[in-house]
Amino acid sequence: MIPIERHQQILALVAERGVVSIAELTERLGVSHMTIRRDVQKLEEQGAVLSVSGGVRSADRLAAEPSHQTKTTLYNAEKNAIGRYAAQHIPRNSCIYLDAGTTTLALARELLDREDLLVVTNDFMVTNLLMEASDCRVIHTGGTVCRDNRSCVGESAARSLRHLAIDIAFISASCWGPRGLFTPDEDKVTVKQTVSEVSSKRVLLSDSSKYNKIATFLALPLRCFDSIITDTQLSAAARSALSEGSWELVLAE
Repeated sequence: MIPIERHQQILALVAERGVVSIAELTERLGVSHMTIRRDVQKLEEQGAVLSVSGGVRSADRLAAEPSHQTKTTLYNAEKNAIGRYAAQHIPRNSCIYLDAGTTTLALARELLDREDLLVVTNDFMVTNLLMEASDCRVIHTGGTVCRDNRSCVGESAARSLRHLAIDIAFISASCWGPRGLFTPDEDKVTVKQTVSEVSSKRVLLSDSSKYNKIATFLALPLRCFDSIITDTQLSAAARSALSEGSWELVLAE
């Protein structure tokens, strides 16, 4: 049986069962444990499945970005912990980027007494907060307005970033995993990729509920990040998988 046929059978079983063990796949397909592991790795790289201990399961796919209003009701304690930790590690006189999102908004709330920072953002809620309640200097990217997400996206937003030199980019995620950061909105991809290119340091800010989920578009591979700041609810399996990367993994309390 050629690889593509095995892949189709694996996908069919996972779609039917939700979770299938490696042992069952080796028996059903009549190949070695190592061959099945390679098949699963290939399918995981394509975003079709996710590895779990001893098996494989269907990927949790995010079809659409939740609205800003919806996100404000979710995982606020975790987001606040992430924001506090990140704020404590921003050197004075830095130029930072705050991506659109409620976790970066939690970080912005920790910066209200920082008169030394230049903050670049594509998020209207971050902009309004810092404009009204802080002494930070603020640059908004402009761009195509995404009403539900209270932000700007697309090529015009990315273009405004290309002439900047940013010290630290705090980048948000709709969902993420070992392969990288995903989004269901293609217009967000170019903004995240551009800010990654113009920043000296890249930090992923995301609560653990978004881990091991995928969406249609891969915005950035995980290897782009210098640090990942998430929360203590991240599973032991996820901690183990992420500990092998080149980035610093922080579990904010």
